[in-house]
Amino acid sequence: MSLTPVQFAAKWRLNRRNERGAYQEHFLDLCRLLGQETPNQDPTGEAYAFEKGAGKQDGGQGFADVWRRNCFAWEYKGKHADLTKAYQQLQQYRESLLNPPLLIASDIERIVIHTNFTNAVKRVYEIGLAEIEQDRWLTPLAEARWTRPHATLVAMLRAMFADPESFRPAETIDAVTRDAAVKLGEIAQTLAGYGEEPHATAHFLIRVLFCLFAEDIGLLPRNLFRNVIESSLFQAPVLQAKLRNLFRDMRDGGYYGNERIVHFNGGLFDDENVLQLDGEAMRTLIALSGMDWSSIDPSIFGTLFERSLDPAKRAQLGAHYTDRSDINLIVEPVLMAPLREGWEAAKAQDEPAVRAFHEQLAGTTVLDPACGSGNFLYVSMRALLDLEKTVLAECDQQGWARPAEPRVSPQNVYGIEINPYAHELAQATVWIGYLQWRNENGYGFPPEPILRKLDNLRNMDSILAPDGSEPAWPAVDVIVGNPPFLGGNKIRKKLGTTMLTGLCRV
Repeated sequence: MSLTPVQFAAKWRLNRRNERGAYQEHFLDLCRLLGQETPNQDPTGEAYAFEKGAGKQDGGQGFADVWRRNCFAWEYKGKHADLTKAYQQLQQYRESLLNPPLLIASDIERIVIHTNFTNAVKRVYEIGLAEIEQDRWLTPLAEARWTRPHATLVAMLRAMFADPESFRPAETIDAVTRDAAVKLGEIAQTLAGYGEEPHATAHFLIRVLFCLFAEDIGLLPRNLFRNVIESSLFQAPVLQAKLRNLFRDMRDGGYYGNERIVHFNGGLFDDENVLQLDGEAMRTLIALSGMDWSSIDPSIFGTLFERSLDPAKRAQLGAHYTDRSDINLIVEPVLMAPLREGWEAAKAQDEPAVRAFHEQLAGTTVLDPACGSGNFLYVSMRALLDLEKTVLAECDQQGWARPAEPRVSPQNVYGIEINPYAHELAQATVWIGYLQWRNENGYGFPPEPILRKLDNLRNMDSILAPDGSEPAWPAVDVIVGNPPFLGGNKIRKKLGTTMLTGLCRV
């Protein structure tokens, strides 16, 4: 029996049953509305099923309420429930469910579709019963974000089953990251033109960068930072005062108006210094706040932004940068391949062997002695976290007890960097990468303070100590990096022939 949009909406608007009592019939009715097969038409449940079993990343065995191979995983909650938690559950299941392109949460009255495509920005679509009832045309915003223009919302719902690829965003993470870095660089160059001290500019813009990220990831209240900028457009002193208050609240935790601000600090918000922006810079900042910073790629953003911050490197803005695939050419064989071999050996044994391997993995330390803006450190940390997640999932499948959260953190990576701009940016890169990974994998945010000072990232020369001696490097398990090549003439001019000869012998 088919249903019309009006019949579907009328029936489910009156529903008062809880999640368990309602969700299967709701989904079956949705299939009738959309003219789609139901899960029970797959007798094996291998491609389409209710209550598809999956190992949860926070421990134990879980279920996706509905799953269809290569289409979606779907989690239901009762009416007016927190669908953010439903989405986090799906993030915990997704690897066990073969990473479907769509992760969908519903409380009967709303259907919220999250895209889950590799190297594509995240998109979220929310469809309510009123929209289904009227079968409205997509709004211009939705049309711009969906590859089927001039379609109705019911057509969008049908595409979840028949054409999930149509939800793939056109923008890649790489492209958005490059655009974001260029725009922030424009503000940096404007401030340089006004004679602002380079390190003060770097510190201010790195805080702005973190605010943009924190707002989109949910650490700051929705649209708070954007509203601060928009409400102060062309009023530089007003904007300065508002940002000072916000930075102070982020340093200590507190309330910005009626909005609670969590405790961040970690050294990033150690003062309230705010540089004055002109009208053009404010407009650029508003454009930046419209981007999706939750999906920004720290592995390339840091390098591009560093070139904008450092006057000596601005000429390199269009030059090649080392992206994640290049970095993995070093990180994978040097750091991860031995660990993966150890994991396969432990997995083939027993629970004590797996526990011992987890201890080894959680304590693995990595050093980049010329870390720049931290891209090698970020990629290394993320690779360790991904492997730890695999270990925890195996514990779930075997029914073994394990920690509720990953133990790998920014404390596992060590860096040395002589450039003060890059050193400060490296700390932000590592923290943003860590918070981003937690958010993408359903772990939420760490306890306050959200940021901790990273004393394991040092601002110093990795080759020569101030007294001319060899500096002490931290003791670590693995060293990775992309050492710069300056050429013999430049090294000789800087250090002299005697020092160059000594380095060559080493």
